[in-house]
Amino acid sequence: MKILVVGGGGREHAIIRALKKSPACTEIWCAPGNGGISYDAVCKDIKATDVEAMVAFAKEEAFDYVVVAQDDPLALGMVDALAAAGIPAFGPDKAAARIEASKVFSKDLMKKYGIPTAAYETFDDAAKALAYIRAQGKWPVVVKADGLALGKGVLICEDEAQAEEGLKEIMLDKKFGASGNRVVVEEFLTGPEVSVLSFTDGKVVKPMVSSMDHKRANDNDTGLNTGGMGTVAPNPYYTPAVAQRCMEEIFLPTIRAMAAEGCPFKGCLYFGLMVTPDGPKVIEYNCRFGDPEAQVVLPLLESDLLTVMTACTEGRLAETEVKFRDGAAACVILASGGYPVSYEKGKEITGLENGQLPGEKDVTVYHAGTALQGGKLLTAGGRVLGVTATAEDLPAALAKAYAAADKIHFDKLHRRSDIGKRALKAIEAQA
Repeated sequence: MKILVVGGGGREHAIIRALKKSPACTEIWCAPGNGGISYDAVCKDIKATDVEAMVAFAKEEAFDYVVVAQDDPLALGMVDALAAAGIPAFGPDKAAARIEASKVFSKDLMKKYGIPTAAYETFDDAAKALAYIRAQGKWPVVVKADGLALGKGVLICEDEAQAEEGLKEIMLDKKFGASGNRVVVEEFLTGPEVSVLSFTDGKVVKPMVSSMDHKRANDNDTGLNTGGMGTVAPNPYYTPAVAQRCMEEIFLPTIRAMAAEGCPFKGCLYFGLMVTPDGPKVIEYNCRFGDPEAQVVLPLLESDLLTVMTACTEGRLAETEVKFRDGAAACVILASGGYPVSYEKGKEITGLENGQLPGEKDVTVYHAGTALQGGKLLTAGGRVLGVTATAEDLPAALAKAYAAADKIHFDKLHRRSDIGKRALKAIEAQA
């Protein structure tokens, strides 16, 4: 099969590396891709959000299958447009992608079908939202932009001044554009967070190994929210008992709710969960693989990714095995100094050969923001590389990932030194 992956970051690189293991995958392309991805796939410079150009390209190159990996093109209906052109694709159609593209849609869905989540109200007027927050008088409070905001449209406000400033940023200053025309104001939940990606064909749901993201820019979970500074899998807080509750109270009810609403979800549905004192609750849904969660989940997948993906598209997931191996994976993100605010690009990256670390076993370097110029690999984004290691257990995976990360250099490199620390504490406590 000749396959096209739509997107150009670390998640797409992880998907490509996993797809390449499939005997049925004969040729793999990525659009737009990036410098590091070009070692593993043929890159074509087409914007991931340019639905028309992407579909025309897919027809021209006669791709057998397209994996739409990024949220924006899914929300814009790229899967629908490909289907209309007779090209099968992995990912939800536009109607189903609303589960991520509209926080209001997803919260209303959970309320209607009794899926556990934080109490909330929605507003299209900043003054009314602030009046509601004042009347509630509970701190902290969570304010979310309704639409897609590169994973950064969620603010945790500790007091009234922060809430007022947050609403101003989202609704009045339009920091996230039209995504901030409406907001969801919700109660602040406490407990460990868990990410569970799952394969679904609209009827059956098969969860992947759980993971733990590290959103804050700096050690000890301080600094600004980012797209993710590192991940570990599995997540120790996701015990077999919690997993069973999630399946019965969240995963299956969500799949059934989407089908009942006339928009069955096919593809990868990401459940962002919090294990609260009252049990697991949904913080958010994503309509695609998480980034950087994919970078720790996919290296542990034993089943053939292409077989599983086509089973989701064709409604055959019930009879398709989805198996993950024992052990653990850890990913450390190497970012540009100043990320997520302002940072310089074009710094030369040293220590890699053909995009990878030579002689390293069980270590993969996923490229999130790199460019190739004159044979040199340069930084080209906020998150530059994800260094992932797999091992028998989490301490070994973390040690291996950090030792590998030490071998890679570029000017103003920034990384966290405490990825997996919370997970290790949880493992100790459980022992």
